[in-house]
Amino acid sequence: MRNPLSQTITEIKPSGIRKFFDIASERKDTISLGVGEPDFDTPWHIRDEGIYSLEKGRTFYTSNSGLMELREEICNYYSRRFDISYDPKTETVITVGGSEAIDIAMRAMIDPGDEVIVPQPSFVSYEPCAILAGARAVIIELKNEDDFRLTAEELETAITDKTKILVLPFPNNPTGAIMEKEDLEKIAKICVDKDIFVLSDEIYAELTYKNDHISIASFPGMKERTIVINGFSKAYAMTGWRLGYALGPKEIIAQMTKVHQFAIMCAPTTSQYAAIEALRNGDDDVREMKTSYNQRRNYLMKAFRDMGLPCFEPFGAFYAFPDIREFNMTSEEFAFALLDAQNVAVVPGTAFGDCGEGFLRISYAYSIEQLRTAMDRIALFVNDLRS
Repeated sequence: MRNPLSQTITEIKPSGIRKFFDIASERKDTISLGVGEPDFDTPWHIRDEGIYSLEKGRTFYTSNSGLMELREEICNYYSRRFDISYDPKTETVITVGGSEAIDIAMRAMIDPGDEVIVPQPSFVSYEPCAILAGARAVIIELKNEDDFRLTAEELETAITDKTKILVLPFPNNPTGAIMEKEDLEKIAKICVDKDIFVLSDEIYAELTYKNDHISIASFPGMKERTIVINGFSKAYAMTGWRLGYALGPKEIIAQMTKVHQFAIMCAPTTSQYAAIEALRNGDDDVREMKTSYNQRRNYLMKAFRDMGLPCFEPFGAFYAFPDIREFNMTSEEFAFALLDAQNVAVVPGTAFGDCGEGFLRISYAYSIEQLRTAMDRIALFVNDLRS
């Protein structure tokens, strides 16, 4: 029998995040800090709207692009929060989570042989989606000494005549790094000068703790060359509702919608009605959750200082990326040893790219009680390694 599998997919590694989550889930009394999922329930008024939609029998397909009412609310949201105007009819598509939006954007824009620049460490989907779309992924290794930000110099060095897309993964998973206005201005100028498109993943846009998030699409010349990816999982604690969206130039959104049409048809109808309520009346919920995450972030930073574990300060998302290079262990060795010794599960930095070696991703989307217990156990483990 001939090989039934695609060589391309078999050469792509499975997600390192799920690997450690699955291991942790099988161990009794393990504290898992490995999954980037809010520990809050979806706010009641949002859940209630989803329930009401079912009670009203709204179990039909929506249009491929999603409910017009939801698309209008998304465009209103980007206008009031980030001062960018989009047309809900032609520049918006509703997807099954932000992950689908990333995938269909790549497939709609890439021809074989194109290059996609992917800064790493970053979310696990970008590189595989680029490869599956036929592109060559060009990796830029973000550096601790640069606060894991993408610099203009690094970007210029990576660009070739085959470069088509830059992935801009900020606020960043796993590092918590952000890009500020002066950083984005330099990146935007290069993208315009070199005629490069940007896929800006802004799923953590509401979870920034230093300054408000700025979208690169708001800079001169960038709206027409940027696909904005966002969704409801992180800011509104709606991970299981599986709802995201993309905003961008109508000619790109039209082709993304075509891919979405054949692969998915439409996003879940119940989730779309709930998301309308989230956007209309969820600002207070977002602020409340963000305040709690910030308190946990501050606690984690103090805990790392107290145990002498270096960690640059994250100003976005809900992750910390401590440096464990002093112990002369790989990230995976450290994570397995910590799990065995203290029943604490974290994710090796290498799950987010080879340059994550020597670091761990620790999520603080957990209760302060869980974090306190976990940090106490990690401190014991670190002290044992040093003794």
